[in-house]
Amino acid sequence: MIACDLARKIRRHQTHILNAIRLDISNARIEATNNKIKLIIRKAYGFRNIDNMLDLVYLVCSDLEIPLPNRKRDALIVA
Repeated sequence: MIACDLARKIRRHQTHILNAIRLDISNARIEATNNKIKLIIRKAYGFRNIDNMLDLVYLVCSDLEIPLPNRKRDALIVA
């Protein structure tokens, strides 16, 4: 029964699956960003102001490098 449902789903989405394979498209980057935002929101639980949480999301999701006063410039590693 499960195999029959799976076959039906594959047939129903066959064109989308083949397009994703042919065009080499993946939604992995968007899923990773969504996961990162969910983790930030979980860490921000208890913030008094939602603007502070949104600022934290913008800061973490940007490629902004913030030099810390006690670190050398050469030691910065961007993930």
